Amino acid sequence: MITENYDVIVIGGGAIGLATAYHLGKRKAKTLVLEQFTFVNQLGSSAGVSRQFRIPYPDEYMVQMALDAQPYWDELESASDTSLLDKVGTLWFGDPAVHSTEGNIAEAEAALKALNVPYTTLTAKEIEEKYHFKNLPETYTGLFQPDGASINFKATIEALLGLCQKEETVELKENSPVLKINQIGKLFEIETPNGIYITEKLSIIPGPYINSVINLLDFKIDATYWNMSSAYFKKTDPAIQYPTWFVFQNAIGQNGNQFYGFPSVDWDHPEYIRVAPDFVITPLDEPNERTLIPNQQELGYTAEWVKDHMTGLSTEPEYTSTCLIALSTIPNKELLIDFAPSYVPNHKNIVLYATGWAAKFTPFLGKIMSDLALDGHTDFDISPFQLGQKFFKAI
Repeated sequence: MITENYDVIVIGGGAIGLATAYHLGKRKAKTLVLEQFTFVNQLGSSAGVSRQFRIPYPDEYMVQMALDAQPYWDELESASDTSLLDKVGTLWFGDPAVHSTEGNIAEAEAALKALNVPYTTLTAKEIEEKYHFKNLPETYTGLFQPDGASINFKATIEALLGLCQKEETVELKENSPVLKINQIGKLFEIETPNGIYITEKLSIIPGPYINSVINLLDFKIDATYWNMSSAYFKKTDPAIQYPTWFVFQNAIGQNGNQFYGFPSVDWDHPEYIRVAPDFVITPLDEPNERTLIPNQQELGYTAEWVKDHMTGLSTEPEYTSTCLIALSTIPNKELLIDFAPSYVPNHKNIVLYATGWAAKFTPFLGKIMSDLALDGHTDFDISPFQLGQKFFKAI
């Protein structure tokens, strides 16, 4: 069955896809969201319950993006009448010389200073005294930024889903993978197992499954895939609390390097603290290689780090899980926000978001993607996130 035309079809019903549909609905654009699995699933980059909201980044444009995202979180909490962020602050600490997937402490300080963002510098001893860590090398330094928060990410997705369901112009279809994209003049015909849909504009946001969709338009992006492990550690001291944190360090022997963690929160195993490795031992070549079972070696390294450097916690990982993430292999391109390459017909009516850790920007990215789809431009400077023609690969 062929339905009537839509103004925009959003491919991908995860957090950012739903945020995009929410903003499209606010502008009364006739919108269809196609999700290949069910909504609020655990099979992509929306998996899990909590995420970190933070301001520190090694680049000023990323700090600015985090600052710009804050009022959109406030608006989403107000619109959904749901508390989504537990503001506990962000602690970055470790070896000041280390450059990791998250950046570098000194560069982050410089970016925060440049934009007049408040933060506090810390010595290793102060980190131990104030934040319950132990046995840190004396050379470690840190910074604390008070606006960091733990995001109730499952509630965020549910809130966006609920708001989309209330919008008269937004239609939601799950279990609807896109099988084919046909060009009919300036229109797109989208084939799924459940029907064929026609639209003027496409917003492609399928998380780590990006290439399975854009391959249908005869191009792809270069990415690697991490099946990230996660675990919870029971509090042996019920009164203990941590901020959101990230440690920068080089691997000692074969014991892994970067780790990050969360406070205990009311919405997710409140007697536990979540701690996870920010590395994978073996990246995946394709998203269909993922598994729901975490790598035991990665969890072992994490448990060892908890034992050696955290207080008030058991060292047995529990409630383990995985989350699939796509990461760009293009240098200095964490998030990719762009139109399709020019050799794709009607490319200015195809906007895509792909790769990187972006949960903290969810409602703001929804605004950016909706404006790009409807207006062909956004007030936010997306130039640091655009691929440029040379980084798209024709297939």
